Amino acid sequence: MARVPPGSRADYGFFRALPTRWRDNDEYGHLNNAVYLSLIDTALSLWQLDQGIEIRGPEAARFLVVESGCRFHAEAGFPDVLHAGLRVAHLGTSSFRTEVGLFVNDADTAAAEGFFAQVHVGPDGAPAPLPDDIRARLSRGKPARA
Repeated sequence: MARVPPGSRADYGFFRALPTRWRDNDEYGHLNNAVYLSLIDTALSLWQLDQGIEIRGPEAARFLVVESGCRFHAEAGFPDVLHAGLRVAHLGTSSFRTEVGLFVNDADTAAAEGFFAQVHVGPDGAPAPLPDDIRARLSRGKPARA
């Protein structure tokens, strides 16, 4: 199976700096694998808030993560600052897939690339169509070439 090359900063938009912490390192001196998904989740949540999508409280949209993953390209660790670039790769009727590239310090190629696939659900927990205002906000994250 051919290895997918890392993406570049140009493949993503909506960058946010995420500093690493001492406790993020594992015994080998680099970022623990589980920390990457936590950082991706943080970047996605902050982006949703920046777009005006309520993700907490009584008016919050309810999104369930149905799939996630991460591909590793290069090491990162404390005290690196990771720059999370985000794009919405798929926007369906009730679901969307957000991809995040994590770039170490000033690097132009991603150290890791991950994704979360989420489904909007109603009060009963069943998939529900994305409201028009949320769909419009998610559309802001779609790359120009998509």
